[in-house]
Amino acid sequence: MSPLSNDHGLHDDVVQYPDAPWRMLGQLWLSVFRIREAVDPALAPGGRPAGVYGVVFVSYEPGSPLTYSELLVARAVPGPGRGRQVSITDIWVDSPASMAGGRELWAIPKALCDFDLESSHTGPLTRTDWSASLQRQPIADARFTDVSRAAVRLPFRGRVRQPPLEPGGPDGAATMAGTAKSLPCHARWDFAPGGPLGWLAGRRPLASFRMAGFRMSFG
Repeated sequence: MSPLSNDHGLHDDVVQYPDAPWRMLGQLWLSVFRIREAVDPALAPGGRPAGVYGVVFVSYEPGSPLTYSELLVARAVPGPGRGRQVSITDIWVDSPASMAGGRELWAIPKALCDFDLESSHTGPLTRTDWSASLQRQPIADARFTDVSRAAVRLPFRGRVRQPPLEPGGPDGAATMAGTAKSLPCHARWDFAPGGPLGWLAGRRPLASFRMAGFRMSFG
């Protein structure tokens, strides 16, 4: 375990987080959006360039070094050679340890918020409701329907590249690799127009996917 001092608005003087890599278990729901024009910086500090973005809810479950919920937005960016990678632009968790580790180890700009998660099963069908809020103000709500638990487990691999959190700070990079039961799913998103993801309000996803029972190494 590694410590991070209270330089990021945390309540404790020192927050302990796991050493990299983090070997995580859980569930993931992803929708892909195409932003055809740069977003007004007034709606999102720093603006958001045109491109392809993924919006993701994740539940990290027992068996992981940390258990918590997560909402993130990541943008597809060029990688080495002709490869592709993502850069996380917005992310919230409900674990101070996850926030501290993400910022310190990989320059991932994690912040804290509150989550509600409800899921039910009927045979292979899963219905899931997610919501995220910041100081009781909504960020996003989403509903998903999928049969991914019945899928064949397949491998996946990706790379995250992060700019410095502060001018002159270090870049961040991580590789994620593992297996999951993945299939397309039906998704409906509602982004609060006045919230930090208001620039996505009213947009429809190009595609949505569920990764059930993933086993992942991140770091």
